[in-house]
Amino acid sequence: MLHNAALQQRAALAPLRAEGFTPKRLCRQRFPKRRWTDVQADPASRGADAKAPEDTPMKHFFNRRESIVTEALDGLLRTAGPGKLARLDAYPGIKVIVRADWDKAKVAVISGGGAGHEPSHAGFVGRGMLTAAVSGEIFASPSVEAVLTAIRAVTGEPGCLLVVKNYTGDRLNFGLAAEKARVEGFKVEMVIVGDDIALPDIAQPRGVAGTLFVHKIAGHAAESGASLAEVTATAQAAARDIVSLGMSLSTCSIPGQAHEERLGEAEAELGLGIHGEPGVERIAVQSADALIATMTERLAARLDVAAPHALLINNLGAVPPLEMSLIADAVLTSPLAHHVKLVIGPRALMTALNMNGFSLSLIKLDAAREAALRAPVEPTSWVEPVETHDIVVLPAPKGADDAQAASASSNATVERVLGAVCAHLAAQEAELNRLDARIGDGDTGTTFATAARAVSARIPHLPQADLSATFAEIGHILGTDMGGSSGVLMSIFFTAAAKALGEGSDVPTALRAGLERVTFYGGATPGARTLVDALEPGLRALGSDGIAAAARAARAGADATAGMAKARAGRAAYLSSQDLTGLPDPGAVAVAGIFEVVAAEWADGVSKAS
Repeated sequence: MLHNAALQQRAALAPLRAEGFTPKRLCRQRFPKRRWTDVQADPASRGADAKAPEDTPMKHFFNRRESIVTEALDGLLRTAGPGKLARLDAYPGIKVIVRADWDKAKVAVISGGGAGHEPSHAGFVGRGMLTAAVSGEIFASPSVEAVLTAIRAVTGEPGCLLVVKNYTGDRLNFGLAAEKARVEGFKVEMVIVGDDIALPDIAQPRGVAGTLFVHKIAGHAAESGASLAEVTATAQAAARDIVSLGMSLSTCSIPGQAHEERLGEAEAELGLGIHGEPGVERIAVQSADALIATMTERLAARLDVAAPHALLINNLGAVPPLEMSLIADAVLTSPLAHHVKLVIGPRALMTALNMNGFSLSLIKLDAAREAALRAPVEPTSWVEPVETHDIVVLPAPKGADDAQAASASSNATVERVLGAVCAHLAAQEAELNRLDARIGDGDTGTTFATAARAVSARIPHLPQADLSATFAEIGHILGTDMGGSSGVLMSIFFTAAAKALGEGSDVPTALRAGLERVTFYGGATPGARTLVDALEPGLRALGSDGIAAAARAARAGADATAGMAKARAGRAAYLSSQDLTGLPDPGAVAVAGIFEVVAAEWADGVSKAS
């Protein structure tokens, strides 16, 4: 059986050798070294009227292009834990990561390829998975000598298996290294993984993230003491039962190179390769559910529907974790989920640098494969599979807000004052937004007006005869409907004031208790250029001199914020004194207006009563 596999590999490589392909020639053909900096230095190559293309170099964290891969691999070694991984002393031309504890007593499993797919492949070196990983430069196959060096370093009497993604450069270089190793007396077999179904009629489908299933299954077999023939057969059978498909909203950029984004703002690409190669088609950006439905339908058509499968959800590099979790939910609530037993991810497992995309890979399960995938391993880049399950939803505990609300009651003064305050804030929406637009995000007026409309709608239903209960209900409304930090602060203010009133405090004392909680949680104190600059002097005057004096003090406090050169809280804290000088804080202006309306309504009510 091993003899037949070797003959098949030689036969597969023969046409490529006949065409005169060498690894170096192939890599240069696929990945030319011409950069935008070269074009800048040669104006003639651009033409007299040429401009810098839109594909100017993107920002990346690196020192020199020549050392980015070796430095990244050393970073992996420094963070993998002592005694777990090592590298061969052959930098920079040969970049091989190996198990530090390897003793050649079992079949070695080697994989690799170009850099840029991290954590693949070096991140999966360790007990239970790969014995060694060989890295090339970014998106360039490792050299024949590098692969051969890895074989020599880790292969003992049991032999080694090379797991290779189906790209021409990888097949050539790993294949030639295998041939040379056999000449040296090593037992070497090779399994080529071509799991990408994006291009259904292509003779050589690409190897993508589904290759990780083979790493795990072959690594488990080797760790269990299987022979080279058994490990090879297990890996080959697994490779035949894997399907993968990717989707991306962007291509990827290589550090130090100009980047040309071929996808428009409203385009996604189905079946993009892990080097940024074009996919099978461009489609309009739609909802996540719609995009995933397109993928899952194509994947499901290639499955054995009678068998369970493992699903690997792979981040291709730049999809935020929030969106990856959403993608997982969409996939696991799609019809494809009926065929899935185990889930691996979502996680960045085989990336394409900073590609904003993801891929889905499935492998048909039997008892042996399921056991292999579930077996614990040393590499932390691998994600332990979980069995598909329904979401558990527990009943939420009942709180005071869920209790039956206090019965509505009437108080003419409370109703009149609340109505007037709400009307005033709604009328001031545009002016407060105008003030905030110059120092913040322009929504203070809308925030207070939203709160006013919410409270106004509830006025007839408030327990107006019980001021403590009314404050508590207003606090609940503001916390629910007002939004933003102001909504939370005002909710804290009224909730704390309601508590103090309920415990017997008078209104001025209760309101000051609310202010104390606002400053405690919000962190703002007088002089910080916030609404506290109007609220604090207003409440201080209220307790000693009455509502009219409180209104004057609040307005003076709000006006004083225009002279404060630096804010110490809120978005305005990020602005310079030049941006702030002469502009009052809009929150303080809103609070001063509330004091003035309350004072006017109180005076009007007293005069009418007399």
